[in-house]
Amino acid sequence: MSQDLDYAARLRGEGLNADEWTNGPGDTYAAHSHGYDKVLVATSGSIVFHLIDTGRDVTLDAGERLELPAGTVHGATVGPSGVHCLEAHLPARSLGGEPRHLGRGW
Repeated sequence: MSQDLDYAARLRGEGLNADEWTNGPGDTYAAHSHGYDKVLVATSGSIVFHLIDTGRDVTLDAGERLELPAGTVHGATVGPSGVHCLEAHLPARSLGGEPRHLGRGW
């Protein structure tokens, strides 16, 4: 079983249905927010999320998870090896009120 499938199975075990996406090295996302909560898991590579309201950056490396509540203003910059992620959406206010970065043991 590939690692991607293992992460997807773990998310499904939490009742989350994740889609996959990839980006190339150095790709960027401008600051934006969503009306839903978002759970992201990097399955390879890395991506830095720029959390505008808090002024901090969170690097999401392979195997790590980031939870972004609805309304969190964020941008992103993909790392030097590109990134492959799983992303699941939840109704707004399903997660806590603050972004949460969970390491590999999530």
